[in-house]
Amino acid sequence: MSTAILTGPPVAGAPLEGDLRSLGFDVRVAEDAAGVETALAAVPAGERVALVDSRFVGHVHSLRLALTDPRFPAAAIPGALAVRPGARTALVRAVSAAVSAAAAPSARTAPAAAVRTAARGPAGLPDRVAAALDEDGRAPAVHRPELGVLVAAVPADGAERAEAERAVAAVDDERVRLRSAVKSRDGFFTTFFVSPYSRHLARWCARRGLTPNQVTTASLLTALIAAACAATGTRGGFVAAGVLLIASFVLDCTDGQLARYALKYSKLGAWLDATFDRAKEYAYYAGLALGAARGGDDVWALALGAMVLQTCRHVVDFSFNEADRHEREAGGQHTGERGGEPAAGSANPAAALSGRLDRVGWTVWARRMIVLPIGERWALIALLTALTTPRTTFVVLLAGCAFAACYTTAGRVLRSLSRKDVRTDGAARALAELADSGPLAEGVARAAAFRRRGGRPSGFAAPALALLGSAALVAAALWAPVGPWLPAAALGYAALSGLAVARPLKGALDWLVPPLFRAAEYTTVLALAARSEAEGALPAAFGLVAAVAYHHYDTVYRIRGGTGAPPRLLVRAIGGHEGRAVAVTAAAALWAAGQGFTIALTALAGALALTVITESVRFWVSSHAPAVHDETGEPA
Repeated sequence: MSTAILTGPPVAGAPLEGDLRSLGFDVRVAEDAAGVETALAAVPAGERVALVDSRFVGHVHSLRLALTDPRFPAAAIPGALAVRPGARTALVRAVSAAVSAAAAPSARTAPAAAVRTAARGPAGLPDRVAAALDEDGRAPAVHRPELGVLVAAVPADGAERAEAERAVAAVDDERVRLRSAVKSRDGFFTTFFVSPYSRHLARWCARRGLTPNQVTTASLLTALIAAACAATGTRGGFVAAGVLLIASFVLDCTDGQLARYALKYSKLGAWLDATFDRAKEYAYYAGLALGAARGGDDVWALALGAMVLQTCRHVVDFSFNEADRHEREAGGQHTGERGGEPAAGSANPAAALSGRLDRVGWTVWARRMIVLPIGERWALIALLTALTTPRTTFVVLLAGCAFAACYTTAGRVLRSLSRKDVRTDGAARALAELADSGPLAEGVARAAAFRRRGGRPSGFAAPALALLGSAALVAAALWAPVGPWLPAAALGYAALSGLAVARPLKGALDWLVPPLFRAAEYTTVLALAARSEAEGALPAAFGLVAAVAYHHYDTVYRIRGGTGAPPRLLVRAIGGHEGRAVAVTAAAALWAAGQGFTIALTALAGALALTVITESVRFWVSSHAPAVHDETGEPA
């Protein structure tokens, strides 16, 4: 139960108390400032508590946004403030400070005025307490939700109150609430073909007490059933798989809309949301490959290639955006992910054109579609599955994703080249964590002793070294004779990887280093499995890359939540990207011609999956996990 303390006698006939109770609050009334402090002290320490001005006039959804959002330790709108249990101590300090600040000047300058202030009760106290929290360096930041057309006011007299009540009546807050349940920036397919009805499904779920996590789980189960249908290898199974994949995507949109509609965010939900999309898509790839195999067509290499390409695209997104986010937080003027305004004074015509196109009519939707975000991509996969073959589906998917990858990466490279400043320490740290370097690369970096020299990064050395090592490793995996050449190439890759991260990654293109490492590791596994004569090597390689990709996605979402990458002990235990490359190439050199290679890949996949998933589950269900939810738009 949560408690709301009304700071002053309730206004006769006002619906405020009923509104607060409808939001799950136990309402208490404090007649004066001393009563507020007494009521606050009586609230159990583990409860959320709200201070609401008894004169408040506004929409119920305004109160909901300020008082019930679980993501923020403190939130406020005019006339109302709520804090979660962790901020209770700060609230007590702020209430005391606000009461003292209001009474002390009056007592010094005009005793009669002080008497009148006390008689009026704690009018305006929630706003003063919110201001005191803002000024308290030890208090959490006070979140102030964007209300838009919603009303939240504390009228001073009857005329103002009547005007505020007319403003409330003029706006349907339920309609605003339903509209705000949809992300402000989504893909074309989602915006026009899913959200118009999925938002109503979200409201239906909310009214029946369903939680976002339940809807997320339903989406996963639907996708797994779709994958099972695809695995039958029949035309009816492929048609059913396509339909169910779209149904899974509708539920995937609904869970986020339900979370925004009902303000039911959770740490467990953040983990489910962060991982299930990829699990659903890659499980569907495996289902298509199994279905094709039943028909005599081996497309495991294409399925694995699609997973590798898609994962590398995501790493490009995450790496670029994470570096850019730190830059914006530090006051930089670098552009954002989707082609926003170029940096002030930028002479780069591509960046300037990108910014203009992102604000002009049809080009906005065209640019969102050609990068094949999740809505367009899943719609394409579903349609091709129902109407064509798995091979055609994967070929078209690979072509589309390759074009999208080239388009987005080229644009980001051009924008990065227009930079004139050096990246922040926070950006360099995030990129180093995304690099996922293990003991071998760390040892080379320490031996190089570059970190102790300081100074600016040496041009494009880091991405150049990463590119050279990655290209050499992939070339060896594709064409080198099976034997000691393979692990030797992997050791060379480990050395160049260590040199690449020996300096802080502050260069303009250093965000390319993590994607290059991902591409090298995944493509090496794909190439060696495709070359192997061992039966089942490609499905085993698919499982291995899926396990490693899970670790990398987990790393991304932890960084985005502000808690940093997984523990270094875990990264070292699973070898880092270069250690796994050495292990896989050594297995290929020893057992490529027999079943030993398949067994080695399967054992490595199982050990990695068990290790990283166990640690990930422990983290995401702990109190330290962040509630990370994507509110900006569809991931690529």
